[in-house]
Amino acid sequence: MPNTENTFKDAIAAMSPEAFAKMGAPHLAYVAPVKTEQGKAYGIHGADGSLLAVVESRELAFVAARQNDLEPVSIQ
Repeated sequence: MPNTENTFKDAIAAMSPEAFAKMGAPHLAYVAPVKTEQGKAYGIHGADGSLLAVVESRELAFVAARQNDLEPVSIQ
């Protein structure tokens, strides 16, 4: 019987960066700390890495993503 966990890991490892970036698109938003001229903020990024918005707090980033029908995922 094949090990499905290893098969899945192998499939993910073989994906191109472009294909991996499209996973979850357009339903995911990645929230990560960013530096601005005003100090620390949080960027909301699309699955392809594009910056969608910058807000003051992590909590606000999650709220903004959800208000736009995106599922936020934290990246630290």
